[in-house]
Amino acid sequence: MSDGWDSSAQGWIDAQGEAGDWTRVHVLDRPMLARVDAGRFATALDVGCGEGRFCRMLRARGIGAIGIDPTTRLIEEAQRRDLGGDYRIGRAEALPFADGAFDLVVSYLSLIDIPDLARAIAEMARVLAPGGVLLIANLTSFATASAVPGVTWARDAAGNRLYFAIDHYLEPRPERVAWGEISIVNHHRPLGIYMSLLLAQGLRLTQFDEPRAGGADPERAAAYDRVPWAFVMEWRKDGAR
Repeated sequence: MSDGWDSSAQGWIDAQGEAGDWTRVHVLDRPMLARVDAGRFATALDVGCGEGRFCRMLRARGIGAIGIDPTTRLIEEAQRRDLGGDYRIGRAEALPFADGAFDLVVSYLSLIDIPDLARAIAEMARVLAPGGVLLIANLTSFATASAVPGVTWARDAAGNRLYFAIDHYLEPRPERVAWGEISIVNHHRPLGIYMSLLLAQGLRLTQFDEPRAGGADPERAAAYDRVPWAFVMEWRKDGAR
């Protein structure tokens, strides 16, 4: 199954624009940047950087950030928007960097796109310096376990009660999701798989957050708060930095 990113790259760029999508702007940016600012990092790797949006935020804070992504069109766009930046073609499962090369490794809504999650997490841990932080934003596992891919809200048989429909939560699987000009494969995994793989690398969980929406239209924010769509977690590699 093709992951769809090559054919969807331009649609993604157009949909993200300069600001980014609703979840990034109103839910995830604030807690992600708060953890970045608390850490005082010098070097960072953004794994699955896409068109480079979060890399630019890191660089604006004076952090020497490198972005890596397997989709050529997205890397081209990242470089176009940030001529002084360092953006490279590459996969999370085989990071072309030395052990302990970065104070901060970021996965901002990219774990759901990676087929070999175990290898990718091992690689992120490998390139993380002792004392460094792996900062992750991801879709919640109940959101990716929707009963119908890409459709999460449903009504009961009488058409009255609106509920959030999930199915086969414990079954990891790739599923194609599509909206607008984008058709890509996301991977559903229960939260326990993420946690087990991260713990197996000897990383220590230091922050977990299911952030509320902020600065958004109140009605949409209230709908989001009924079933939060995303979470943020911070893992530390023990040792001196």
